[in-house]
Amino acid sequence: PPASQNNEQGSTLRDLLTTTAGKLRLGSTDAGIAFAPVYSTGTASGKSGRTMPNILDDIIASVVENKIPPNRAPKINIKSEIKDEPKDDKKCIQDECSKWYSDIQYSWICDKHVLWLRDHKNSNNWKLFKECWKQGRPVLVSGMHKKMNFSLWKAESISLDFGNQQADILNCKDSIISNTNVKEFWDGFEDVSKRQKVKNGETALLKLKDWPSGEDFKAMMPARYEDLLKSLPLPEYCSPEGKLNLASHLPGFFVRPDLGPRLCSAYGVAATKDHDIGTTNLHIEVSDVVNILVYVGIAKGNGVLSKSGVLKKLEEEDLDDLLRKRLKDSSELPGALWHIYAGKDADKIREFLQKIAKEQGLEVLPEHDPIRDQSWYVNKKLRQRLFEEYGVKTCTVIQFLGDAIILPAGALHQV
Repeated sequence: PPASQNNEQGSTLRDLLTTTAGKLRLGSTDAGIAFAPVYSTGTASGKSGRTMPNILDDIIASVVENKIPPNRAPKINIKSEIKDEPKDDKKCIQDECSKWYSDIQYSWICDKHVLWLRDHKNSNNWKLFKECWKQGRPVLVSGMHKKMNFSLWKAESISLDFGNQQADILNCKDSIISNTNVKEFWDGFEDVSKRQKVKNGETALLKLKDWPSGEDFKAMMPARYEDLLKSLPLPEYCSPEGKLNLASHLPGFFVRPDLGPRLCSAYGVAATKDHDIGTTNLHIEVSDVVNILVYVGIAKGNGVLSKSGVLKKLEEEDLDDLLRKRLKDSSELPGALWHIYAGKDADKIREFLQKIAKEQGLEVLPEHDPIRDQSWYVNKKLRQRLFEEYGVKTCTVIQFLGDAIILPAGALHQV
């Protein structure tokens, strides 16, 4: 029908333009505009004053006001618009992805809480990752070491190139930090006899704390920096130049978080008597994080668990069946044990840790936050209590050589 006879304005762009364009007069109130028209604040002579309205802004305002009537179907076929994208709901993500993403090799682990992308080379991985990321779920991508120059990341190679550097070394058990020659740390990385001893004669569990980091990493290790960047999983999100990496594209006047990269190196717990400590205590990062396991050292010396002993300790964890299957695969090399919690559980975990601190006779000061202070490694017994008393379940992930673990900001984790 002619536009003048069509009372249902705004149902399509054509209707909107034909019914509204003639009504957009200066000061007009009969065009059904929801907001006041936007006027230019200046004239050709430089004097301030109201001129003709901004037609585009008026049209946008009219679209907001003139919603499609409920009794009239839209002229856009909504189904055809979303046929290549699944609905953003939990059921679709977990149960119907196979029909949307049949070209992607993936599985769900940790009671379908973590997405495991098994083929790092698939250029379509980001499509499924996007749907998972919307829900704030961790993602595991395996095989990243196959893209890297493995010789660059060997302990002996790093020690040879940078052994004369000084860095902060953390004793993970008692949180004592010392500034030490890096060579001492690397000499004991796979030879337990060369590791520092603590007062009672036990072998120290040491961590080279974020060395090097950020610009220092790029300047000190340019070859390793380039090797890491070209090997990042899901480059659309994880690469510094990725089009979907929001943090990298923040304007300069924002105070940006430290986006790294940083090298985190630590001795394994397997060589210590106390297996209830970790190399990274429970904490939260302020930005999304991708952590790639680039090297796993095999420690040798007295008191060190054999490979079968390490596997046995890992099998005692509350593991997903797929992770247990990976442990039995001789081609896989486990290197790190992660415990991950959803950000929504932070308050419950904080309350639980304060409760445990009081039980242990520790002083709980109001200005201290057990998560922010990174003062706790939640051992197996405490993880069980956390579930029984607060209903918070631990997501346990084993990180194998070449695995990239991608965590959303706010997710609590310990390693």
